[in-house]
This record gives sequence, structure tokens and C-alpha cells, in this order.
Amino acid sequence: MHNPFIKLYRSKISTAIILLVVLLFTGIIGFKIMSDYSWVDAFYMTVITITTVGFGEVQPLDPETKIFTILLILTSVVIVGYALTIITEYIISKNVISELKHKKMQKKIDALSNHIVICGYGRNGKQAAKKLLTHNRSFVVIESNKETIEKYQNENTRFVFGNANDDEVLLAAGIERAECLISALPNDSDNVFVVLSARQMNKNARIISRASNESSYSKLKLAGANNVILPDKIGGDHMASLVVVPDLLEFIDNLSIVGNKSINIEEIAVEQLYDTSNIKTIQDLELRKKTGCSVIGYKDETGHYTINPEASQKLVPNSKVIVLGQPEQIQKLNSTYNIDIK
Repeated sequence: MHNPFIKLYRSKISTAIILLVVLLFTGIIGFKIMSDYSWVDAFYMTVITITTVGFGEVQPLDPETKIFTILLILTSVVIVGYALTIITEYIISKNVISELKHKKMQKKIDALSNHIVICGYGRNGKQAAKKLLTHNRSFVVIESNKETIEKYQNENTRFVFGNANDDEVLLAAGIERAECLISALPNDSDNVFVVLSARQMNKNARIISRASNESSYSKLKLAGANNVILPDKIGGDHMASLVVVPDLLEFIDNLSIVGNKSINIEEIAVEQLYDTSNIKTIQDLELRKKTGCSVIGYKDETGHYTINPEASQKLVPNSKVIVLGQPEQIQKLNSTYNIDIK
């Protein structure tokens, strides 16, 4: 932890430990020299004196050794008391600071809406968060490993500690206000349970789930997932495609769909592109003439996609067009139509 108060307490604890060690060695050496004890007897006498447990002496003490023992007891009371006080304050302050940090983070999460909830911060969850950060999207990660949270939590990556299978944890992550949920847990049965719970809490959220086995695909779709991703299948298909059509895959890999300056493909609602009844078709938009971008896809109001639609394709409310262009052309498109890139 980087809190200055915690660093201060750790410094005080180090001082207390050093004082205790010095006190212990002083007692051992003192009893060894003054009473000619063996090393074991000197250690024994020092420990029972410092701890004031009241066991018997190894042998009767002479006046000089008694005075030394009295001073050792008085000193040990002060040092041991100081050490106990510092350790107690450290434990209490650490808990208080942790609780304050948790409340501060929860307050920020409660203020979010239309955000993304990521369940699990493993390889897939971490990659999803990285892409969302690049696209400047707000998200909350549900993670059950405290060490992971302490390592990666920052202003842009907000965490909720707990099991994503727990309804209260999903609510704490703001699932009811979320636009999308990504379930990236390693266990398929856990993903099914999360999808079921999330769908009950938010009927309109887009739910994307990871699956390790193809047999889990239908279960996750039935549970309410809009999309089910099989990372191993996608990876294998991609590697095979690099053998069959390497140049095509390299071209696709070079296309960027995120980022403010390198984006090549954009999906835009038709309502953002026109506000007049004079525009009825893709041809009427004249995107190529105005921005240099080309329309390569159309998604109608039912979710059906048309690849490379005709110029005569009619535009209807709640539909989207997918455009392709150079980064500067996409930027011109966004500025021309005042499109806010999320």
C-alpha cells in the first residue's frame, strides 16, 4: 500500500522491533556477565524478566544484578507497551483506511450508468478491460482475488471484491444500470449462473460470456447471453486461417476498431446520420462524397446484418450502418455528424 500513514506506522513498527531486539540482547549479555549464567540461563532470565511472567530465578541474585533486573523490567514495560500500542494502531488504521477506500470506490461505482461489468480479471477479463480503456469506456470488474485487486486497481479500473455468482456483488457493480456484462470466468458453470442472475436483474443489458467447451454454448444462450465466445476455437481458427489466407488475415488484423486516432471501422446509428425525411436510402446519405467513408454493412431494426448493402438499401429507425475508412476519414465522419465516440 502506498498510503503515507501506513508507511509511517511501518516505520514505527520497525523501530519497536529494533528496540525489543536491543532490550533482549542487553538482558542476555547483562545476566551473562553479572551472574556468570550460561547462555541458556541468561536467555531464560531475560525472557521471564521482560515478559514479567513471574517464574523462579535460576539462582539467587546479588544486589547489583537485582538493580540491573529492576532497570530491565522498567525499560521492558515501556518498550513492550510502545510496541503493542504501535502494532494495535497499525492494524486498526489499516482496516479503517481499507474501509474508507472501499466506500470511496463504491461511491464512484454507484455514480456510473450505461457502463460495462466484467466478471473475472483473468486473461480474457484483463484483455477486455484493456480494450475498453483504449475506447474510453467506463467499466467495473468483479474479482474474488484481493491480491489482484490491490495490484491493478486505479482511477480507471474499478473493482468490486467478491464472487460474481453472488447477487449482492452484481448489484454492487451496478448491474441494474449497466449497458453490458462480460462474464469471463474460467468455469463454464459459473458463467451460466452469472448470465442467469444478470439477465434477471437487467432485461435490456447486452450479455457476453466466455465458454471453454462447445457444449456450454447452448446453455449460455438459453440462460440469456447475447453472445458466447469460445477463445480456444477462435484462436485455432485464426491460426489455421493464417495458413490458408495469410494476406487476408494480416489485412484484417491491421484494421483498428478502437482508439481515437487509428480507428478504421465504425458502427453508427442511422439517427445520428440524418434528421430529415429527405434521406431514405444509403445513397441519399452521400457518405463517400462527404467524408470519404464507404458503407460496408447494414444492421436492420431486427438485428439482421447485410454485408456490402446496395445503395438503394432503405434506412429505418433503430438500424445501424457499418462504415470503413482511413483514420482521418472516420474522424471527418465523426466531426461532420457530431458523433460522440465512446
